[in-house]
Amino acid sequence: MSGFDADRVYSVSVHDVPNSSSPETPSQTEKLLLDFLLQYRVGGEFIYRDKLRANLLLKQHQLEIDLRHLGLYNDELAHGVQDRPAEILPLFETAATKAARTILFPLAGGSESTSEAAAESIPNIQVLVKSGLNLQQFRDLSANTVGKLVRIPGIVISASVLSSRATKLHLQCRACRSTKIVYPPGGLGGIGGGSDRGLPRVCDAPTPENQKKDCPLDPYLIIHSKSTFSDHQVLKLQEAPDMVPVGELPRHILLSADRYLTGQVVPGSRVIATGIFSTYQSAKNKQAGGSALRNSYLRAVHLEVSSPSGSGSSGSNPFGLQFEPGEEEEFNQMARSDGFYERFARSVAPSIFGSEDIKKAITCLLFGGSKKVLPDGMRLRGDINVLLLGDPGTAKSQLLKFVEKVAPIAVYTSGKGSSAAGLTASVQRDAISREFYLEGGAMVLADTGVVCIDEFDKMRDEDRVAIHEAMEQQTISIAKAGITTVLNSRTSVLAAANPVWGRYDEGKSPGENIDFQTTILSRFDMIFIVKDEHNELRDRTIAKHVMNIHMNRSNLDGEGEAVGEIDLAKMKRFIAYCKARCAPRMSAEAQEMLSSHFVSLRQRVKQVEQDNDERSSIPITIRQLEAIIRISEALAKLTLSPVVQNHDVEEAIRLFTRSTMDAVDAGSADGKSRGALNEEMERIEKEIRRRLPIGWSTSYQSLLREFVQQQNYSAHALERTLFVLEKREVIRFSGQVQCI
Repeated sequence: MSGFDADRVYSVSVHDVPNSSSPETPSQTEKLLLDFLLQYRVGGEFIYRDKLRANLLLKQHQLEIDLRHLGLYNDELAHGVQDRPAEILPLFETAATKAARTILFPLAGGSESTSEAAAESIPNIQVLVKSGLNLQQFRDLSANTVGKLVRIPGIVISASVLSSRATKLHLQCRACRSTKIVYPPGGLGGIGGGSDRGLPRVCDAPTPENQKKDCPLDPYLIIHSKSTFSDHQVLKLQEAPDMVPVGELPRHILLSADRYLTGQVVPGSRVIATGIFSTYQSAKNKQAGGSALRNSYLRAVHLEVSSPSGSGSSGSNPFGLQFEPGEEEEFNQMARSDGFYERFARSVAPSIFGSEDIKKAITCLLFGGSKKVLPDGMRLRGDINVLLLGDPGTAKSQLLKFVEKVAPIAVYTSGKGSSAAGLTASVQRDAISREFYLEGGAMVLADTGVVCIDEFDKMRDEDRVAIHEAMEQQTISIAKAGITTVLNSRTSVLAAANPVWGRYDEGKSPGENIDFQTTILSRFDMIFIVKDEHNELRDRTIAKHVMNIHMNRSNLDGEGEAVGEIDLAKMKRFIAYCKARCAPRMSAEAQEMLSSHFVSLRQRVKQVEQDNDERSSIPITIRQLEAIIRISEALAKLTLSPVVQNHDVEEAIRLFTRSTMDAVDAGSADGKSRGALNEEMERIEKEIRRRLPIGWSTSYQSLLREFVQQQNYSAHALERTLFVLEKREVIRFSGQVQCI
């Protein structure tokens, strides 16, 4: 087989191999790889020689190789690493170990004692192969790719505890005390390779003077102090939610990491894994009798982590995206253009008519505020949570679906089918090792992103309580099956819900319409009550808009300009760019304006509570002050401004007033003070209790005739009284009577 670079034209000059440029024996391959490590240079710099020396001085016995450099040096070797990595990578590690010993002990060839010292001080070097191969999806991995080098993206959903895998076993016979050194089969990195299966069953030590040996069967004991082990970890990689076709389950693959690749990732990390696509025989298949059935796994040779594990700095890029200088210039010009905030908000779900304030709130949610870590270690979240509460047919789910598409990291879930374990984390048991391990739920997988929860009101109360900690502290504490740990869930929550009766009832207070506990409502920064109002002009405009969409015309506003001005891909990259580069802080004037406004908000809520003679179901607490701060920071981040200005705070206060404060005021005294209404209701209740003995029944129409027409009580007060009595289970409505 003749290579492309005949007579070594394209590679650095080394010892010539006659009539062939491609290595034919393992020793020739190893020699070429050693020359590559010692002689490859870019400009005047020997990059791998210098990198290896720097790592050795730091006591890190590893070396990261770029496959493109190897291709420039010798194309045949690069193809060999891609097509036969299991053969060539062990030779690469041997060559790297020889290169390391040559660098640290240049005179090691002279004496045996020096070479032994070099061998002891430098164990095997791990070679990490960074590849520029095209990304493959889970569904592209087939039988043809077994044994090849592949590169796949995914999310780590679980990581096992670190285990020690034997690389060299020192054995001793129990009877004759003879020693033997065994290298377990499979070497490093395999999942299915066993430890005890490789031990010889019979002692093969020679006996003096041909005496009969009396060593028993399975005589060898492992001397652990003289054996060598390496770290090993099994990860479970799942394909990203946006890569899963509709109607399919997300697929996952086991990832075997060893030595320096262990402990690099936590559940929820997004990684690009490069490795050898291999197979192993699981214990299940062996018991079932399918000897030829084998499970696939990936032997990792390199991991690129796209999301920061642990705390992560504000300057790091949490989405693993690279930005070209021209693209950065374009983003900076966009952010500083006039009216960009309104333009971006109009580009959010352009096919949905109206709802400008909700779209602006979603814009703030996508960008988020600035996360802060205080000197005492306390963390203040920067993510914004929004609740859309309203009538059916107001496009709440469509907005959620749009956010799932445009956010760099997003998970969409429906509250009806979501359990507490599915949202936070579950504890699973490994089928082979029988150990417990954690599997992250939706809020862990969406770390540094957005969780969209539809049908929020259909969730069971105990499941809804599970996300309390995730929404405010942004962590998920697990204490199950002996596992006590804390997972990160730095996510924004966008939830959509219906009121208690399906539609929002104007005649009832917010507390009767909203069936949520105060604890969960206070964690939402903005609460929008979306009402389907009957207005002829508005209905006509919406009908025209919907007809235009169905007839595939462009979305035109009143002036005839296109609405969706920024396309989806650019929006996604711009959000990632702003979140990576900008973390605004408050100016002194903005601080003063905010603190005085918060005091006036509390006064206003106090007044509403006094008028209605009941506590507000939507609380205004310090969390709501922090909410306005976060919205202001998000508005400044949108324009890449390092400082929050006064106009940002004014817009944040306006948004907060139009959302949460309007919800607080909804259903308050309309024409008559709530105190007078409560007195009227008490009188009606006493009258009903006096008139109707226990066990009696009457029709709603007769009550209406008696109380409203004869005694001049208001119909609204009668309905409210019957509603309250039914809640207290004092009265019961039978099926044919309907109280609205």
